[in-house]
Amino acid sequence: MTSPKPSPRLFGTDGIRGAFGEAPLDRATVTAVGYRLAQMLGAGGEGPSLILGGDTRDSTPEICAWLAAGLEAGGGEARFLGVVPTPAIALLVRRHGADAGIAVSASHNPWPDNGIKLVSRDGFKWSRADEAELEAGLEAAREHLASLAPSASARALTSDPSGATEYLDLLAATVPGERPLAGLRVLLDTAHGAASAYAAPLFERLGAAATVLFDSPDGRNINRGCGSTEPQALARAMTEGDYHLGIAFDGDADRALLVDETGEVRDGDAMLYLWASRLAATGRLEPPKIVATTMSNLGLERALARHGVGLERCDVGDREVVETLRREGLRLGGEQSGHLVDLELSSTGDGLLTAIQLAALVAANGEPLSRQLEGFRRYPQVLTNVRVREKQDLASLSGVVAARQRVEARLGDDGRLVLRYSGTEPLARVMIEGPEQTLVDELAEDLAGAIRSAIGA
Repeated sequence: MTSPKPSPRLFGTDGIRGAFGEAPLDRATVTAVGYRLAQMLGAGGEGPSLILGGDTRDSTPEICAWLAAGLEAGGGEARFLGVVPTPAIALLVRRHGADAGIAVSASHNPWPDNGIKLVSRDGFKWSRADEAELEAGLEAAREHLASLAPSASARALTSDPSGATEYLDLLAATVPGERPLAGLRVLLDTAHGAASAYAAPLFERLGAAATVLFDSPDGRNINRGCGSTEPQALARAMTEGDYHLGIAFDGDADRALLVDETGEVRDGDAMLYLWASRLAATGRLEPPKIVATTMSNLGLERALARHGVGLERCDVGDREVVETLRREGLRLGGEQSGHLVDLELSSTGDGLLTAIQLAALVAANGEPLSRQLEGFRRYPQVLTNVRVREKQDLASLSGVVAARQRVEARLGDDGRLVLRYSGTEPLARVMIEGPEQTLVDELAEDLAGAIRSAIGA
């Protein structure tokens, strides 16, 4: 596919996302997306085949029907899996040689939102160039479909449950041994989302005793007061019961967070430490290096170094993590949000896969999770946002440069500063880590003050 000049506007950092029924998630736009996909993927002459599914929002079936109608009008066809985790689509696209996959989900967003995530035939997120090409032809696709109505009308889809069964079989096979989680008591928060029907059966199949919270989706309660973005209820329940491990998923189950036996939430940094240190100890992390974002805590870098594991940093976003892994020839990476990727097992973040892999490590060690993570000390961190009137080059502002130099001199080798603009808001972001909270607070305010004086709104 050729890459046009314009940058994507329809697509954000994770596909198309917005309020259902409003542009870009109105019927005409969504149907045109399906038609344009069929055009692009069927350029060789044969009608493309796609795999389609989504999360538990009440708008998901209708969006899927609109997409399928557009695909059919363009000569393509979709295998509809119904409600499945987003990573199931990526895995099954690769396994069955489909031309692409479509996941309808707004991930951790609240119920009124929904979205469309596109997966390439190799299981990775669509490239920015392909997103731009699709968008460049979207208006023409919309006009063509308008002339065909009602031939491109949507109809109810019949789901194929065999895809979900196959997905669970493939996940279970990644943890070797007979009932490898036997004796482990887990508490699972499925966010009333895509993992609701799958998490407990998967864990029980592997031998764990599983109790599930927030597994009754009604179409509108996804992520509400639960899941990986609000794990407080899970953390409280961990302290009230007798469990070894708690796990919170997000709405489309492409990420997960752990909660230890004391009720402390353990984010993606702690999870990366556990996973990477165990892989390195058994010689399965070659080269001995992982990928994390600029926002990952300095404590992760220092803790991994003691195990002989390096850390390559990249920009924020799971797409950036995967691209860096592929470019550097590395295996494991992720974000604090719990979006972790092991390229030997998956092409994308998979909350269920992450959960069973880490649960297997916890079970094999036998000690409480809190003790297994004692080698990971989180450095005190502060993140300050400064509203700005314009985004000037920060290196051109003498007061900001001087303040930055003061911060870096005070931190020396025992701290870290990240100074950047927000990609979507008029904000300068100051992130500082250091040995003491009072110190990082003081330094962050010094630098933030210099930014306000120079370009503050």
